Amino acid sequence: MDTGNAAWMLISCSLVLLMTPSLALFYGGMSRQKSVLNMMMMSFGAASVVSVLYVLWGWSISYGESLWGVIGKPWSAFGLRGVLDVQGDPIIGSHGYPLVIDVAFQLTFAIISVALISGALAERVRFSTWMVFAGCWVTLVYFPVAHMVWNKGLLSDAQHSLASWMFGSESGAANVVPIDFAGGVVVHITAGTAALVLALVVGQRATWPHRPHNLPMVMLGASLLWFGWFGFNAGSAFAADGFAGLAWMNTTLAAAVGMASWLLVERFRDGHATSLGAASGVVAGLVAITPAAGVVTPVSALVIGAGGGVVAAYGVGLKFRFRFDDSLDVVGVHLLAGLWGTLAVGLAAHGRGILSGGGREGLKLLLIQAIIALVAMAWSAIWSLLIAITLKKTMGWRVNREAEYEGIDQTLHAESAYERSHDRYER
Repeated sequence: MDTGNAAWMLISCSLVLLMTPSLALFYGGMSRQKSVLNMMMMSFGAASVVSVLYVLWGWSISYGESLWGVIGKPWSAFGLRGVLDVQGDPIIGSHGYPLVIDVAFQLTFAIISVALISGALAERVRFSTWMVFAGCWVTLVYFPVAHMVWNKGLLSDAQHSLASWMFGSESGAANVVPIDFAGGVVVHITAGTAALVLALVVGQRATWPHRPHNLPMVMLGASLLWFGWFGFNAGSAFAADGFAGLAWMNTTLAAAVGMASWLLVERFRDGHATSLGAASGVVAGLVAITPAAGVVTPVSALVIGAGGGVVAAYGVGLKFRFRFDDSLDVVGVHLLAGLWGTLAVGLAAHGRGILSGGGREGLKLLLIQAIIALVAMAWSAIWSLLIAITLKKTMGWRVNREAEYEGIDQTLHAESAYERSHDRYER
């Protein structure tokens, strides 16, 4: 067993898991103070539901024996069968450390992917409906897309993938290899698409829009997301090696320049640079570099991160133009920056991109990057719409209007995040 790599991957698991409570802080600060607990509970609830389902059938659907290149057989590794041997000892996986560590790492990705979606639903939905949606969505969208992209499925470089069908294969692998280094497609595009669908199905808040109630909390959440993202991207090298180091460096650069580019957009467009813009720019840069973190040079990472900040800064304004209540900017920051980063792989992947030595082959890479992004969007949109409409007709999504005005922390959870003036008086 490679104990060094095992240690690094366990650290990476912990870093990615930290991203979910960090997201709870980020989203909680952007909400009204009467809804902050509910917003944070949606992230915590996602961690609960997804953890259980991942052990039961999530790992199996994501990385089990393939059915048609679309999903893994849910029963092939149900309950993590095959992760331990008959004596109950961990089996060593293909990366040279116990397979259970790979399971743990992928589990944390599934959790944060679901939690991201909650940002489109702030302050107006039933917690019970969200919990059911989380379980359905991760099963029908996230697990299959992870299989298609990362487990020799339809959107990978496998012999029977779209890439092989379009550009041929050799020795069982596609001649043009799609790249999603750490989840631009699997995580951010699928979650961002689901957020857009839910914002349209659920509708606007009764008192939309609102200002964030606690910007220091937003900035703290963003800084912890940045910290956790090192596990997300550098951990996706699956070893403590040079690719992990490159991904770490590119992650830092993209986050820094993403923040700077967002602030520049604000300065020239609005006349001032904001703390909310700084925090959002960090996340946009991180999202943009995720699919490319280990395959581009640091200079290319600067360009990708800057593009992510600009695309997201302008993209968050689409909700006002088209009147959909993407409460906490999931579509602009995750879907649009994720799309940009996925396409930028075709431009900048070292030795393979159009602008980085790939020549005509780079055009093929750009095309296949666009196709896997579109297929993932379509898969997420169709299933998210079906789940959302079914839950709307059965459980119902919305709390009543009075609950929205009063704040759903009190009406749904019988709690408040902050002591109110009459509470002090009564004591």
